[in-house]
Amino acid sequence: MSRGLLSWRYMQQLLTILPSSPHMSWAERGYSVLGALLGLSLSALLSHWLLGELAIWFVAPMGASAVLLFAVPSSPLAQPWSVIGGNTVSACVGVSCLLWLDLPLWLLAGLAGSLAIAAMLLCRCLHPPGGAVALTAVLNGVAVQRLGYQFVLTPVAINSMLMVLVALGFNRLVGRSYPQRQVAALSPHHTRDPRPSVRTAFDVSDVKSAFEQQAGFLDIGVHELEKLFQLAKAQAFERRYQLQQRCGDLMSRDVVVVQLTTPLHEALQVLQAHQLSALPVVDTQHQLQGWLRLADFLVLRGQSIHVLQPETDYWAKQVCDILRFEVESVQPDQPLTDLIPWFSDLAMHHMAVTDTNGVLLGVITQSDLIAALYHAKILDEI
Repeated sequence: MSRGLLSWRYMQQLLTILPSSPHMSWAERGYSVLGALLGLSLSALLSHWLLGELAIWFVAPMGASAVLLFAVPSSPLAQPWSVIGGNTVSACVGVSCLLWLDLPLWLLAGLAGSLAIAAMLLCRCLHPPGGAVALTAVLNGVAVQRLGYQFVLTPVAINSMLMVLVALGFNRLVGRSYPQRQVAALSPHHTRDPRPSVRTAFDVSDVKSAFEQQAGFLDIGVHELEKLFQLAKAQAFERRYQLQQRCGDLMSRDVVVVQLTTPLHEALQVLQAHQLSALPVVDTQHQLQGWLRLADFLVLRGQSIHVLQPETDYWAKQVCDILRFEVESVQPDQPLTDLIPWFSDLAMHHMAVTDTNGVLLGVITQSDLIAALYHAKILDEI
């Protein structure tokens, strides 16, 4: 066997020990790199401006925090309390070990790192760079001893808060959901019944139970995992029933609308004439501004319900006076399965279809979606 072939086999064996490539698009990878550049640069600049006279004005573990904040912002380890609390608690542990324990440096470093982990677990703010913060306090002995517990606030807490602030702005600017709120979605009707999409499937409590049966720490939140399962179910449903239609294929295009300046009595007449429970409201550019509902004409006054009378209630004359500016919408090229959570879990009865500029193109109702699903089921059984 040739030496070249052996080398190739050794190379293949070596590649098997590498982890799989992260499931990130190239755009997301670019956002991660750009976010870290902005986060570290701006935080360092502001920290130097605020703390320039200190010997330590920016700590190296912020680089590790940047990896979490900008590359994996959905991780529980990257949430604001994890970053700020984890780094600050660990700094406090490291300073305490340095000031109060007379031990060899090798033992002091190990003790500071391990106690920092214990403190972060206790405070529910586990953040891997926190261990590095504790070591930073121990290994920068003279400078940290001179600062004492001031090291916890300046620079560690200030560095951490600045990094989180930049992450909040940047992640939202590029369309990421940050921070991740670990709160279970409640029924829109404020009842204890599970949401329709999970009533006959798994519930978040099942996911939590599965999490608790795992021996180690899983770097993903329960509700993020639930979202993945819901997406997987939607994709499986679309493939199973060959539901290839897009929102633009199903929407009603001849939509009855009112404008922000439409008098309320005229809007009410339109609702009654077309037997509708809600009307899309648009501006002069036909951009969606919200939905006017029959329920918007009911006002709670004390212990009674008052029905708005445009002739006598002078404060409410036009649609804009009582409109709730809610502009949830979908794009024409989105799959119909994207509508299921809106209609089943959030108790919505209609969804606007708009272009990228918010111009109203059409409307899809629950009845439209039920008819499409029924048609797909019939075709599947033929």
